[in-house]
Amino acid sequence: MAQANRSIEVGTGLFVLLGFVALGFLTTQLPGSGLHLKQASEYYPVIAKFDDIGGLKVGAPVTMSGVSVGQVSTIGYDMSVNRASVTLAIDRHFDHIPDDSDAAIQTSGLLGANYIALSPGGSETFLQAGSQLQFTQSAIVIENLINKLFANFSSSKSSGDDKTSPAKPAK
Repeated sequence: MAQANRSIEVGTGLFVLLGFVALGFLTTQLPGSGLHLKQASEYYPVIAKFDDIGGLKVGAPVTMSGVSVGQVSTIGYDMSVNRASVTLAIDRHFDHIPDDSDAAIQTSGLLGANYIALSPGGSETFLQAGSQLQFTQSAIVIENLINKLFANFSSSKSSGDDKTSPAKPAK
């Protein structure tokens, strides 16, 4: 009987330990974990300014045509233009990105994490270290869309009540 209890305790301990290992692994896979396996010299910085960055985090991927070309390295606020300033660390392998490309903050899935999607322009000159993207599209905040939907629904329902109420019969 004591041997059975001992094996249950060891099994439970191993299960808990495995859970902690899995949790540790998953935290390194999050975009904002700060785990960078490449050296800083393998990237060049590009700046993009947005009106609203939503839930964008440092470490979020930067993609072009669905391919990861870099990541978000810093997020700040530019008081001179009253916009969020996002520095993108673009991998040096991707050195032929046209300088008239645009950056849009996208969401992976309905409730997924935000990332930056670059769409190539048609310019013959390319982004370099310190370049600034001129064309940006801010994040679409799902909560704001839902609030607008409910506000429109409730206003149309209240105005529709006046039109659809039956006329009172004359006495």
